[in-house]
Order: sequence, then structure tokens, then C-alpha cells
Amino acid sequence: MTANELESIIRAGLACDHLQVTGDGRHWEALVVSADFEGRRLIQRHQRVYATLGERMRTDEVHALSIKALTPAEWANTPDK
Repeated sequence: MTANELESIIRAGLACDHLQVTGDGRHWEALVVSADFEGRRLIQRHQRVYATLGERMRTDEVHALSIKALTPAEWANTPDK
């Protein structure tokens, strides 16, 4: 799996204002900005991203994913974008 493929999978399942995926093919980091996160707790945001990956997480196609999940307002207030 490549970063572009992982981005495409997440975008297909979640409307993203901004998405950045980096990693080494097994261990990934994703910065996901979505209006869908409004009013949701952090765990719910992560579950929403994991849901886009479905079986890929259970079959170890995506071994590890670290997620930073922000609303558009939170992203706009992030000083070090």
C-alpha cells in the first residue's frame, strides 16, 4: 500500500477538507480534517477514520495508523500547519 492509495481509501469514505498521509508502507500517520468531526469526541473521530479502512485494518494490510483528526475550525487555529 502507498500513501496515495491510503489517502484515496480515506477520501472515498470520508469528506476531507484536508488530508495528509505519510509512512513507510506499514506504519502510517494521517492528518485528517473533516467537518464530519464536528461535535464528536476524539475516539469517535478515530473510529470514523478506521471505518473507512474496513477489513484493511483487520487483515494487517494497514498495520498501524496514527491519526490526528481535526475539525476545519481546529485546523484553522493550528499555528504550525
